[in-house]
Amino acid sequence: MNGSGPAAGSSRAAALTLAWRFASFRSEGFPVLPVLILSVLVLVAVFANVLAPHDPEVGALGDRFRPPAWQEGGTRDHLLGTDHLGRDVLSRLVFGARVSLVVGFMAVIFAGILGTALGILSGYLGGWVDQVIMRVTDAWLALPALTFAIFLAAIVGPSAMNIVIILAAVYWTRYARVIRGEVLSLKERDFVRLAIVAGCSKRTIMRRHILPNVVNSGIVLATLMLGVVIVTEASLSFLGVGVPPPKPAWGLMLADGKKGLMAGYWWLTVLPGTCIMLLVLSANLLGDWLRVKFDPQLRQL
Repeated sequence: MNGSGPAAGSSRAAALTLAWRFASFRSEGFPVLPVLILSVLVLVAVFANVLAPHDPEVGALGDRFRPPAWQEGGTRDHLLGTDHLGRDVLSRLVFGARVSLVVGFMAVIFAGILGTALGILSGYLGGWVDQVIMRVTDAWLALPALTFAIFLAAIVGPSAMNIVIILAAVYWTRYARVIRGEVLSLKERDFVRLAIVAGCSKRTIMRRHILPNVVNSGIVLATLMLGVVIVTEASLSFLGVGVPPPKPAWGLMLADGKKGLMAGYWWLTVLPGTCIMLLVLSANLLGDWLRVKFDPQLRQL
């Protein structure tokens, strides 16, 4: 019994390591499954017009609440069933991927550009510029993100482009705070001091010496923010202030299907909810891997 103790402990440790790798979807450190899921979703969004078997906004009342094809009453013509208006759920999921990814990526890009620019200005120029930008940032961060987004969406009205602008306006502060901290460290480096001695202007230093050195942090933060932005967009659509119907947004599909959940129409909520979960989880795991990859201190652990 005593002889089997170390072997049993080693087996348990190996099992725990394998379970952790499976839980984080990683192979030799690289997040294979998250990247695969994101790649598939991007391809589905790009080729939605080809992949969708039906028009996602048009249905037949005679086909209302058809279950998925493998259940009794389902048909191969509607593999994942239909909703309360007879619209094909698979087609709406396919086009919903396009809506979520387009809104998410555009919001992250706009927020990243604005937040990075303000973070560089704040960190490098300092003085009253830093005080003004950081006080506005602190005030912005003090507001609950979802509540603030709902307030802005209720003012400007629901549309995909308005949601992009609202999400960018809500989340630029995350970039500004992180990038400012990076710039405060970078501006004390020798290459920046040498550029000052060489007579380079502040604009040139920020553009040629500061910006390239904060791009990695911006990319990692953008990957981590993608999941947050997509959840916020789905929440706004679920509450009726996001992407307007009949566009097939995943959050809107959840809102449409919640009434039928207790009646047994589980596919109307489970399927779009699963899509949101997979997209957000994959984006977060990829962002976590990039954070470790680009951080020299974490990379040595």
